[in-house]
Amino acid sequence: MSADTTIRDILAKYDEDVRSATWKVQSATVIYHRAIERIAAKAGIRFDPPQILRAERDEAVILVTGRLGDMTVWSIGEAMVNVNYRVSGKQAAYVWAMAEKRAVDRVVLKLIGLHGIVYSENEADEFKPGRAAAGAPDEDEAASRFIAECYSRIEKAHEAGSLIRWWNSEERKQACRDFDIRPDEIAAIKSRLMDRVNAVSPKTEAAE
Repeated sequence: MSADTTIRDILAKYDEDVRSATWKVQSATVIYHRAIERIAAKAGIRFDPPQILRAERDEAVILVTGRLGDMTVWSIGEAMVNVNYRVSGKQAAYVWAMAEKRAVDRVVLKLIGLHGIVYSENEADEFKPGRAAAGAPDEDEAASRFIAECYSRIEKAHEAGSLIRWWNSEERKQACRDFDIRPDEIAAIKSRLMDRVNAVSPKTEAAE
């Protein structure tokens, strides 16, 4: 079985689409941290309190242990500014958060059988010169772009029925899940949609 097939099959077990959960950097497959968090929750992975191995101003090393059924694995996450954790401009450095994310991601990937096959996005700096240079989309930017497209679609709509059908469609709902759109953001979009629906047609079917 090829690595791509293994990745696809394992992600499918946790209802993750390989196309939206991962991207390619040269020959390596990289997975979003949010996708790993969703997988951990669906799998029922339990974590022990993290152990701090090193605590410096610009460096953190953390040991994380995770459990899935009878399996117990541990991994170390490390982050050192300008060594394996790059920050640019006035961006703040959060070495503790990055070290913990790396350790957690490695533990989850080990427990589900993807360690060594897939890299977490939080390790990306360690094997490529830069995510932007490699062409990988920023997840928050992609989510913001999707929200903007929703509002644009609503504003341009002139027929209430098609607008409601789009909102109630499984495709739109899945996109919100894929981009991890927050409930309050969804509510705001829906509110604007209903305003538009009422503007173009006072009487129409309800949005879910």
